Amino acid sequence: MKMGIHPDYHKVLFVDTSTGDEWTSFSTLRSSETKEVEGEDLPVIRLEISAHSHPFWTGQARRVDTEGRIDRFHRRYASKKAKA
Repeated sequence: MKMGIHPDYHKVLFVDTSTGDEWTSFSTLRSSETKEVEGEDLPVIRLEISAHSHPFWTGQARRVDTEGRIDRFHRRYASKKAKA
């Protein structure tokens, strides 16, 4: 591996702003805001949405009813198909 070409990979604190959940991980992102976690000052990266707040992962995602759309499509273009 070449020296000096890779970004600084360090421990950071991710914060989901919509739920307030926090977790530590590693990243190349930087931040001027820091917070002490277990005796370590970590840069804080604020996220608007994460797996803790995304509707798909929380089970609150809406289901799209495509059956009605397909039936409407067939009714609309059935007369054009018969003419051809």
